[in-house]
Amino acid sequence: MTRGKSLHIGVNEVDPAHYEGWKGRLLACEADAKDMLGLAGAAGFEGRTLLTAEATRDAVLAAVRQAAKALVAGDIFFLSYSGHGGQISDVDGDETDRKDETWCLYDGEVLDDELWEAWHGFAEGVRVLVLSDSCHSGTVVRAPLSARELAELRSHLAATAGSDGELRYRFMPEEVAQRTHRAHRAFYRDLTRSLPEKPSEVLASVKLISGCQDDQFSLDGTSNGLFTGTLKQVWQDGGFEGSYLDLYREIVERMPASQTPNYLTVGRQDRTFDAQRPFSIDPTPNA
Repeated sequence: MTRGKSLHIGVNEVDPAHYEGWKGRLLACEADAKDMLGLAGAAGFEGRTLLTAEATRDAVLAAVRQAAKALVAGDIFFLSYSGHGGQISDVDGDETDRKDETWCLYDGEVLDDELWEAWHGFAEGVRVLVLSDSCHSGTVVRAPLSARELAELRSHLAATAGSDGELRYRFMPEEVAQRTHRAHRAFYRDLTRSLPEKPSEVLASVKLISGCQDDQFSLDGTSNGLFTGTLKQVWQDGGFEGSYLDLYREIVERMPASQTPNYLTVGRQDRTFDAQRPFSIDPTPNA
């Protein structure tokens, strides 16, 4: 029998002991995780959440590895993350911008290289879906938003994610990133160097839909993040008809230009996965 397992991570604040006094408080990340758990449960997934202090580096990576061991060809793993995104200096030279993207988990950052390694644990024929409502732009300098862009953002937030009038972005500020990395330089350097050399082949098909482009910011709301709230509107409690690419395109159409989601596949190309009804456990097309 085909299995679907899911993990939903929501981090409303981080441990200041690791992040050099920064708590990075957000409002809607735990709500995002709970809503994605509900969506997954309605589709038949065996799901769980890791919320704020539960969402440690060890707990998250262990849960992903457990899923990799449990799933076989035809099965699907659905992973969602809502929280701050960051960047850290690239040591192994695989990033053109010399930065590795990170998820800011409660007690430390998880590098994109670590997630890449984790995908190697999944068997050929397993489908992996990743939704990331976070920024990967903590060190990107961008021009201030215009009055029109600000008004557009506030309108989208009010309509999809709830708003108290404040624009909160899900990225770790540059000064916090620098303090954190200076304080834990040896840990992150040794961590990166301990990972296997790339490139190597990922046998699973891993599909990522993220909340914004690398040079943009993802907005937090009061009831959901802007990306998650828009996804829920498009999904219509299961009323959506179409493929993953159709879902992505509809989300983009409803998002402001200053926050454009990204769509990426790594590992084996799986045309059936591409064409499937989103969040379907059954591996047959349009199930």
